[in-house]
Amino acid sequence: MGLDSTEGTPAYLVERSYIAGPGVRTYVVKGNVARGVTLPEAAIAVIGAEDLFDTSDLVARPGAAKRSAAGAFKFDIADLKPGDYIVHTVHGVGKFLGVRELGQGDQKGDFMLIEYAADAKLYVPLTRLDLIEKYRGAGEQRPPGLDRMGGATWSKTKSRVKAKMRDMADELLKLYAQRKMADGFAFSGDSNWQREFEEAFEFTETKDQLSAVEDIKRDMESEHPMDRLLCGDVGFGKTEVAMRAAFKALGDGKQVAVLAPTTVLSFQHFETFKRRFAPFPVRIELASRFVDAKQLKTVMADVGTGKVDILIGTHRILSKDVEFRDLGLLIVDEEQRFGVRHKERLKQIKKNVDVLTMSATPIPRTLHMSLVGLRDMSVIETPPKDRLAVQTLVAHFDLDLVKTAIDQEVHRGGQVYFVHNRVDSIFARAATIQELCPNARIGIGHGQMGEDELEKVLLGFMRHEYDVFVCTTIVENGLDIPLANTIIIESAERYGLSELYQLRGRVGRSNRRAYAYLLTAGEKTLSDVARKRLAALREFSDLGAGFRIAALDLELRGGGNLLGGEQHGHIEAVGYDTYVRLLDETVRELKGEEVPLEVKSNLSLGLDIRIPAEYISDENQRLRVYKRIADSGTEEQATQLLGEMGDRYGPPPDVVRNLVQFSLLKTAAERLGIETVERRGNVVNMKFHAEARVNPERLMQLVAATPGAQFTPAGVLRVPLPIGDDPRKILGFIGELCSGLSA
Repeated sequence: MGLDSTEGTPAYLVERSYIAGPGVRTYVVKGNVARGVTLPEAAIAVIGAEDLFDTSDLVARPGAAKRSAAGAFKFDIADLKPGDYIVHTVHGVGKFLGVRELGQGDQKGDFMLIEYAADAKLYVPLTRLDLIEKYRGAGEQRPPGLDRMGGATWSKTKSRVKAKMRDMADELLKLYAQRKMADGFAFSGDSNWQREFEEAFEFTETKDQLSAVEDIKRDMESEHPMDRLLCGDVGFGKTEVAMRAAFKALGDGKQVAVLAPTTVLSFQHFETFKRRFAPFPVRIELASRFVDAKQLKTVMADVGTGKVDILIGTHRILSKDVEFRDLGLLIVDEEQRFGVRHKERLKQIKKNVDVLTMSATPIPRTLHMSLVGLRDMSVIETPPKDRLAVQTLVAHFDLDLVKTAIDQEVHRGGQVYFVHNRVDSIFARAATIQELCPNARIGIGHGQMGEDELEKVLLGFMRHEYDVFVCTTIVENGLDIPLANTIIIESAERYGLSELYQLRGRVGRSNRRAYAYLLTAGEKTLSDVARKRLAALREFSDLGAGFRIAALDLELRGGGNLLGGEQHGHIEAVGYDTYVRLLDETVRELKGEEVPLEVKSNLSLGLDIRIPAEYISDENQRLRVYKRIADSGTEEQATQLLGEMGDRYGPPPDVVRNLVQFSLLKTAAERLGIETVERRGNVVNMKFHAEARVNPERLMQLVAATPGAQFTPAGVLRVPLPIGDDPRKILGFIGELCSGLSA
C-alpha cells in the first residue's frame, strides 16, 4: 500500500503511520471502509476491512446473514469425514467414504462416494449435495443399519415413522390451537417513554437484537397471548431485549415477572434491571433466598396490591401464595433448568399471559416445537461490536499451568473463576491456589453456604474485592462481570456440553480477550463422549457457536422426550434432520396446508458444470461452496453467492457460473414436479410427476406452437433445442420452458 505524500490526510483519522520503504508510507486509518480500491495514477491503494479479514458468508461467519431458525441448526458439509453416516433423501442411510474425481469422456467431475447395504456403492455428483444430510441420531446411537440402495427400505422406514408421528403432531396442534384461540391482552403501540428508554441503551444494538425486539412487540400488540422463544448465544444481549419488552408491558399498567432458575441468576437480573430502569419511576423487587422472610412477606403483599411493577425471582414466584394484581408479561430464563412441577405451573400461567423464554442452548423439545412452527422463535446470532471469541484450551490438570493462567489474568487487572465442583474439598483447593499465587485475593462460593455469606462473597467478587473466585457450578448462569476473563474448569470431563458452554460463557463478555482452561484428570480416564464434548467445545470457540453446541448436545445426549412420547427410536431410524422435516410435513398436512411435492429432479444435460480445483484448491471449502450452490434457490441468493466467490477466490469461471444456473434450474424443476430433464442431442425430454403443478392449458399451447414438440401418454414432454452447445443458452432455454409451464 503506497502513499507518496502525507498531504491531504486529516490528522484526526490517522491512528498510526509507518515508513514501508523508500518513498512509501503506510497508514492505519479509522473509518467504515468494507472493501478497498487501487488508484494507480495517484500511487494509492486503500485496503478495506473485508480485504484483510474473513467476513465472507462462505466461511459460515456467525451473524453474517439472517438465517431461519432451522438453518441455525443445520450441519456444515465441511464437517463430514470419511466413515460418517449420511442420509440420502432417495436412498436413505449410508456411509460416506470420501470424495472422488471421475471422468466421463472429456469431462471431469467431483463425486461423493457412499456405501450402502450389501457393499453397494453410490457416486453422488457434488452438484447434487442438496440430496445429502448428515445422519444425527439420538445420543451416541448409530443407525440400526445401512439401507439398501434403490430406496425400498428407506421408503418403508419413512412411512412407518410418519404414521407414528401423526398422533404426536395432532397433540402438538391442539396445544397450538388452544393458545391461538385464547384471549390475551393487546398492548398499545410504542409511547414516547418507550422510545426514551430504548435510546438510553449505552451500546449499539445488533441487527438481530432489533429484529427480535420487532418480533416481540408485534406479538405483544396482537390479541393472542405471546409464547416466544428468544434464542441467543451467551452474552449476545438477550436481557436488553427482555427489558424492552418489560418496559412495554409497564406502559399499559401491567406487572412483569422475571423467573430465573438460580438465586445467583435472579440476583444478577435484579441488579441489571435496577440499573437500567433507574431513571424511570419503576419499583423492582427480588424474591429469593437473598431476601429475609419478613421483607419478602411485605413484598408479596405489595405485589398483590399492584405496588410492585417488576418481580424478579426463582421458582418462589411460582408458589400458589404469590398473586399478582395484573400480570401482563412473564419472562423465563433458561426454562430447561426448571423441574416438571414448576413447568406445570408455568403452563397454567401461560394460558392468557404473554410469555418470553430466553435460552442460550435450547433443549431438543423446545427446538422441535420451534422448528415446526408450533412455537415462535427469534434468534440472536450477531455478536456485539468488539466482542472477541474465547480462547479455549483443553489440557491435563497441572498446577504450573493453573499458576500461569491466574498470574497472567491478575497481572492485567482482571479476575479469574476457578470451578471446583466438590464442596467437601473446595477449601483445600482454594488453599492450594493461595500457595501458588500468594498475592491473589481469593473468595470461595458454593450452594451449601448460608444466604448472607454467599451474597457477601458474590458481591465482593462483583466489586473486585477478590481476584480469584473458587466456586462450584453456581456461577453457571448469571454472573456478568466484565473484568472476569479467565475461567479454569477442573475435571471438565465430568460436565455436559451445554453446562461447559454456559460456564465458558461467564468470560469474554467485554472487548478483552478471554481464556477458558478445560482441565482433565488424564487421557486414560476420558470416555468417548467426554472426549467428544471437550473437542467440540475447543472447536466451537467461535462467537455464535451456541446453536452448533445445541445440535451436538442433541447428538451426545439424545433427542429427549417430546410431549412425554419417546422419540429416540424414530430419530435413530431416519436421523435428526429427516425427522424434523417429516414432522414439519405431518403438521402441515394436519393443518390442511399445501405440502411441497417430494420430487428430487434429476437433470442430465451433458454440460461441464463444476468447481475446478484450480479455482478453489481446498477440498473442504470446495465442498462447502458446492453445498451452498445446491441450496441456493433464488436468483437473489445466487447473485449474492457469486459476488462472495468473486471477492474470496477471484472472478468465477464459466463452469462455476453454469453450475449456479444449473442449481436454479433444478429448484424450478422440483417446484413444478418435473422428475427428470434429459438432453439427447438437440432434444430435451422432461418427465412429469403424476401430481406435477403444471398449467395444462399452457402445456398444450406450447406443444401446438413449437414445431417438433410432443407430449407422450407417459407424461414426457419432448421439445427440440433450437440452439447449439452453449451451456448458458441451453440452461436459459430450459429455464424459460419451466417458467412458461408453471401453474
